[in-house]
Amino acid sequence: MIRIYKYGEVDNSEIFARNVPAVNVENTVAAIIEDVKANKDAALKAYCRKFDGAEIDSLEVSGGEIEAAFQEVEPEFLDILREAADNIREFHKRQVRNSFVITKDNGIVMGQKVLPVEKAGLYVPGGTAAYPSTVLMDSIPAKIAGCSEIVIVTPPGKDGKINPVILAAAKIAGVDRIFKVGGAQAIAALAYGTETVPKVDKIVGPGNAFVAEAKKQVFGEVSIDMIAGPSEILIIADSTCSPSHLAADLLSQAEHDKMASAVLVTDSLVLAEKVRDELERQIPLLPRQEIAKASIDSNGKIIVTENLMQAIDISNEIAPEHLELCMDNPFDYLDSVKHAGSIFMGKYCPEALGDYFAGANHTLPTSGTARFSSPLSVDDFVKKSQFTYYTETALRDVAGKIAYFAEKEGLSAHAKSAVIRFEGEKNE
Repeated sequence: MIRIYKYGEVDNSEIFARNVPAVNVENTVAAIIEDVKANKDAALKAYCRKFDGAEIDSLEVSGGEIEAAFQEVEPEFLDILREAADNIREFHKRQVRNSFVITKDNGIVMGQKVLPVEKAGLYVPGGTAAYPSTVLMDSIPAKIAGCSEIVIVTPPGKDGKINPVILAAAKIAGVDRIFKVGGAQAIAALAYGTETVPKVDKIVGPGNAFVAEAKKQVFGEVSIDMIAGPSEILIIADSTCSPSHLAADLLSQAEHDKMASAVLVTDSLVLAEKVRDELERQIPLLPRQEIAKASIDSNGKIIVTENLMQAIDISNEIAPEHLELCMDNPFDYLDSVKHAGSIFMGKYCPEALGDYFAGANHTLPTSGTARFSSPLSVDDFVKKSQFTYYTETALRDVAGKIAYFAEKEGLSAHAKSAVIRFEGEKNE
């Protein structure tokens, strides 16, 4: 059963505690990475047999398999995928950054080029559920950024096939290649390349502890988006909210993972008790009730505050992945929110809207990293190069200053490179 705390009456360590058992997979993941580096495709196929129970002849999904999957998926769902993709494109197109040039009167030209990452690798989880939403959310920003090749890795089923909805979403999003491999071995393949899987420049996407650890270990060989932890939701609600709606929203994240965190912060003890009772009613009705109940029991909590501004302060301390401002006047509080991955405004904006359809990205910082990290965006798939041009006259004007600065750092060769071009001019 979810616990109810009155803020100020218990120690803050209880309020902000998160029960996430440490999972040490570092050595196992390191061994998998080394195996893939050494044995490439053969290692990937062996891990498919070991972990997925699948015998794979060809690691890459063929065009025929994609077309067959497209025919297998219901036309109604294909239409929903297309509409969701349009919404995601519309939102992310606003994130595109432009190059710029600064020209000065003395002939100096400086600027910045915004360039796409050439190859992007997207990890799409499999296992207990299929996530076509992750395909759309991760690949569409990469496409808008202009990546020349976008590839997906995702674990196959025991039949050696990829879930048709994953393949349909990939086609709608414009993914170039798809590979039947998951886990740490998929991350290793993207980072180092194999005979079949191309080496990429950036790896994005959520996964289990093995995937997260693999991303951590290959960072530096490639770029990564973030190290994602268990999913989180924090709801700030006033006394006018529906207990059944709030319970459903909390459970929308609790059903993800036994370690997921679902937190309600409210200024109404009456509402808190009603939501607790509603959770007890709704959990047994869920197909994933075992997971949801474990999450609520381990990390679910309701915090009762004196007012909503105090609730905002608690949210800023937690820095949740998903934040719902469930009230009639959410914009009155928006400027006070300092740390949150994605903010859902009002009583008719459940977090699930962002997971699937609205258009804002659902790949978000977790575990308090919203204090310094951002949602996945077009920015994750671009890099910047600077350029500088000085004329002879422009350099002559500042060469002495550059040399003086360099000498302060004890770097005389730096100083020499600035002034050598003009040595002897006074004697000429």
